[in-house]
Amino acid sequence: MTAAEPAKTYQIAVDKAEAGLRLDRLLAARLPELSRSRLKKLIEAERLSAGGQTIVEPSYRVKPGQRLILAVPAAAPARPQAQAIPLEVLYEDADLIVIDKPPGLVVHPAPGNPDRTLVNALLAHCGEALTGIGGERRPGIVHRLDKDTSGVMVAAKTQAAHAGLVASFAAREIERAYLAVVWGVPEPRNGEIAGNIGRNPRNRKKMAVVERGGRPAQTRYRVIQALACRGACGGARGQAALVECRLLSGRTHQIRVHMAAEGHPLLGDPLYGRAGATRASRLPEAAQAALKALGRQALHARTLGFRHPVNGEALRFESAIPLDIKRLIDSLE
Repeated sequence: MTAAEPAKTYQIAVDKAEAGLRLDRLLAARLPELSRSRLKKLIEAERLSAGGQTIVEPSYRVKPGQRLILAVPAAAPARPQAQAIPLEVLYEDADLIVIDKPPGLVVHPAPGNPDRTLVNALLAHCGEALTGIGGERRPGIVHRLDKDTSGVMVAAKTQAAHAGLVASFAAREIERAYLAVVWGVPEPRNGEIAGNIGRNPRNRKKMAVVERGGRPAQTRYRVIQALACRGACGGARGQAALVECRLLSGRTHQIRVHMAAEGHPLLGDPLYGRAGATRASRLPEAAQAALKALGRQALHARTLGFRHPVNGEALRFESAIPLDIKRLIDSLE
């Protein structure tokens, strides 16, 4: 079968109640397994006809009694190559896969990281089980972790699962909890950080809390333990703290940016860890060695909870704190 041949043909009869509806809206209502953007592309690619005539305008108004025929081609091969990279799979079924991402693994191919990414690994692991996202046989990435952030991630294997997960993330129905080791001890011990996040106007490689523009972001945090304490471990006397952060939104570098804006950047963060070298020099020698060995921001996606996008089952996954961050915490206790 070539890419031009239909993998599936849908036939839809327009009833009286649907007369005058836009073509793309009618199809979206009748074919929820196909995204609105996917349907628009199919129409514009001359894949839809009515009465032997091809319709190429998504805004076309349908007429009662029309029989619409939509030919959906087979999913095209994914552009990234499948690469056999070991994955720690926490859960997998026909619709989705949940993995425990190690630090150092980039999620998407991009300039500077053209391959050896999570997408390449999923293409190899899932193979023919990937039925196509947006007409391309690839995994549906619905959220990301930074290259050097470890922890739980979910990816869709089907269009329906992808659409469901995207909707759940947009509706903030996903439970996401992270563990972070930050400089200082935040006060109050429990709180919420709110501030729009956008590109740093002085450094386009960084994000920042901005007064104008950006996108709204909220992070709830609680201090689990004060670390590297001077004398009695109370108040804000600790030099560092183990903090749980829960995301109410999902912005690029959100936890790293919000904690840094509050004066508590993450240990080991090369981008937002202001004066990290000066602070590190005040730590015990064992902690300095553990921080140097860490070589990344001390951030781990510990918990991910959501409803299965197809069958509605409540799912919740936890990832054990990785050894490099555990060694850092132990050295600071």
